[in-house]
Amino acid sequence: MSEKGKIIVKALVTGGSASGGPPIGPAVGPTGINIKDVVDEINKQTTLFKGLTVPVRIECDPETKQFEIFIETPSTASLLLKELGVEKGSSTCSEEKIGNLTLEQVQNVVDAKKDKFLDKTYKAALKTVLGTAISVGLTVEGEDPRIIQGRINNGEYDDKIRGE
Repeated sequence: MSEKGKIIVKALVTGGSASGGPPIGPAVGPTGINIKDVVDEINKQTTLFKGLTVPVRIECDPETKQFEIFIETPSTASLLLKELGVEKGSSTCSEEKIGNLTLEQVQNVVDAKKDKFLDKTYKAALKTVLGTAISVGLTVEGEDPRIIQGRINNGEYDDKIRGE
């Protein structure tokens, strides 16, 4: 893909530890742009997402040898698992719970993804993330996330919810 001579490379990298190997090296190498510079910049911009799979877009200009890095936000499920400190969710989320998060940890995920949500309000985004917590096998505040969603609807957490 290219626009006005630019070459656009899309790749999934592990936050903070991209390398010059595939997928970045072989895609950027032919442009003549220094791969080490590209990798160093990706790693600098993705340290916040260390250990998570992060989608990146690299816009390369082979004529000027300039490049620009655009970092996308990891998936909601990945961010929830990172808050818990585990690598994978439950394969049987209705029976097996893998851990419990606080409402504040769920809000951290909402904050990390706030630019990506289509939800009109912070509360709606919070309920969306709680829905993802169900699918990876998490409880929130020791409860099924659906109970927390109901309490948010009832206004019970208004004093704890930041962002609105």
